[in-house]
Amino acid sequence: MATKTKSKSDIGRSSKRKGKIGELEVVNLLKAAGYNTHRSVQYCGATGDAPDVVVEGLPLHIEVKRVERLNLKQAYQQAVHDSKANGNNEIPVVFHRRSRQPWMVSLSAEDFLELCKKLYKGDVQ
Repeated sequence: MATKTKSKSDIGRSSKRKGKIGELEVVNLLKAAGYNTHRSVQYCGATGDAPDVVVEGLPLHIEVKRVERLNLKQAYQQAVHDSKANGNNEIPVVFHRRSRQPWMVSLSAEDFLELCKKLYKGDVQ
């Protein structure tokens, strides 16, 4: 029996579907923790600079990557670039995971320490 080779459009659709599922997983993860969150308008093609996920009241630019081989440097650089481009002065953050693995979060040490400082002062908004 011959195996069917996937076309580029099949691979693109599969990748988009996996990205959507990853974004919804992050939304549900954050909602379960009590945050008001949703996928951004980016999913409907409104803007390339929008984060993948929006958390109301937190200054985060969240990029979601649900891939088996993540280029973390490239993903983080995308979050930094898009965060600066949208002009909201948000902290660039990458949520990422492989299949059957827990979600991980990556951000710069500088931003992590700034968040810790705000938490310690009770000033996270």
